[in-house]
Amino acid sequence: MESLLEVEDLEVYYGAIHALHAVSIHVKAGEIVALVGANGAGKTSLMHAVMGQIPISGGRIRFDGAEISGQRTDVRVRRGLTLVPEGRRVFPRTDVEDNLLLGAWTRHSRAERTESLEEMYERFPRLRERRRQPAGTLSGGEQQMLSIARALMSKPNMLLLDEPSMGLAPAVVDRIFDIIEEVKRDGVTILLVEQNANRALQIADRGYCLEAGRIVMEGSASGLRDDCRVKEAYLGG
Repeated sequence: MESLLEVEDLEVYYGAIHALHAVSIHVKAGEIVALVGANGAGKTSLMHAVMGQIPISGGRIRFDGAEISGQRTDVRVRRGLTLVPEGRRVFPRTDVEDNLLLGAWTRHSRAERTESLEEMYERFPRLRERRRQPAGTLSGGEQQMLSIARALMSKPNMLLLDEPSMGLAPAVVDRIFDIIEEVKRDGVTILLVEQNANRALQIADRGYCLEAGRIVMEGSASGLRDDCRVKEAYLGG
């Protein structure tokens, strides 16, 4: 399989702070690739750089065979790249259905938007039940489902998921990881940032470990799970 996403020697600064140091990763079509590391390691910075939400100081980003390093975020979304941000970031005073429809701005016709909406309601029946509720009244798990569904409304080829289990009860986390696997089976490629490294590596095909803005390990998910350094640093020994 060819790589759908290629990041080469990426450099990111926040003023004088050097956040990413020559970071290189690739994600093949159909994979789940996990990016694990401690808080402040640079995981979210990498996701935002891929989406064009922060500038890069060096390196390049290619998606689906095209150079996208200098493109705006909206152009990247039109190409099929979508982010589910950390903290969900739903529009709290807007009802569930309108939150979903905001994710369908790339769909060209009312019929396409309606089709996407029905697909999301079939995948997330709870959202159908609550479609007229303000999104801010949903539980944390329901808001995370809404955030994922909103991203899927644009029919992406690749989904960037930033800390999807953060702050959720264990039973809800189980459902979120089930959803991630379902999305993969539907043919969507996934780059997953997740502090719950054990769960992430259980569903991923491959993984990268990021420390202080540098890739320090990479390999198959099973190989990383069995690596004593990964166990000590991220899996509780």
